[in-house]
Amino acid sequence: MGRIRHVLGISGGKDSAALAIYMKQNYPELDIEYYTSDTGKELRDTYDLIEHLENFLGKEIIRLPVISDETLNPFDHFVKMYNGFLPGSMSRWCTKKLKLEPFEKFVGDDLVISYVGIRGDEDREGYISKKSNIQSVFPFRKNIFSEDVTSKFLSNSNIGNILKYYELLDLGEKKERIFEIINEQISVNFSQTQKLNNLLDLGIKEYNHAVFQFLQTTDYPLSKEVDFPLVNNEEVLVRDDIFNILEESGVGVPAYYKPIEFEINGKKATYARSRSGCFFCFYQQKIEWVWLYEQHPSLFAQAMEYEKDGYTWIQDESLADLIKPERIEGIKEEYIKRTERKKSKAQSPYLLDILEDAEGEGCASCFI
Repeated sequence: MGRIRHVLGISGGKDSAALAIYMKQNYPELDIEYYTSDTGKELRDTYDLIEHLENFLGKEIIRLPVISDETLNPFDHFVKMYNGFLPGSMSRWCTKKLKLEPFEKFVGDDLVISYVGIRGDEDREGYISKKSNIQSVFPFRKNIFSEDVTSKFLSNSNIGNILKYYELLDLGEKKERIFEIINEQISVNFSQTQKLNNLLDLGIKEYNHAVFQFLQTTDYPLSKEVDFPLVNNEEVLVRDDIFNILEESGVGVPAYYKPIEFEINGKKATYARSRSGCFFCFYQQKIEWVWLYEQHPSLFAQAMEYEKDGYTWIQDESLADLIKPERIEGIKEEYIKRTERKKSKAQSPYLLDILEDAEGEGCASCFI
């Protein structure tokens, strides 16, 4: 199968962009292929970010062909194929056709390590390919390995092997406690998550080395690598770190994340977009649709053109109804109330923390 390929997808979002920067700065020895899959319906800010990243990386970000006929807009091609049926949370054909299938065609049958920008403060796994030749790694997280690797490594049937892997490491005074945790079987009273966190708390680097030794006995792509520099990584990066990476590198934060002030009935607030991806993404909150209408009216008009034959972007409301003056007023007032409730709890100054319920929705293939 040849060499192991290292790939990193750029969605146009803050996390994948920061990960590309982070990997270049910390692991320049890895020959990473950067790629993006263009739906044809991104904000201009997304394309600007990709250009800035290419300048920083000194490397081309490969544009994956979504359809063979490059004269057609990819999204429109599939809307026509689906007879006008728009994608939604229950039928995400856009993710499959515009993101996942082009990616899996891009890597083919090669052995691939895919780096994913899910942060250390997120509780989600992201896209895990069902193809055995693709292995996901999460450099920003405390546990850089995927759920499938973790469950196999920590399984009760593997306890004897885990002890052997750890025996080869210099554990110092932590050895006795680590071995106690390893020997305790996963049960209703001691979950896999508890066991994982206990081992990570006693040594991230040690855990990574043990898992890497385990992977040498499997068919995962990392089994073909003699060494892997990320096993020595002990950093856990959260949202604030992502913004710092983007700003300090000079690449900058995509403009659509930056808050814009508005006023309604004497009250002032700010709104922004919480995600990358298509400008008409159905995962947007209604305040984000209002943002699109007011900040990019021509794009909002394009989104409205898709709503026909009973298909709408929002399950319970058409875009024509959403932009009625009284409706916009109601959306903004409710948004202000919600942000005020969240501000009393939030520690971060970023508007994205106020929009965190939206950011947590969706699929990692589009938004990280």
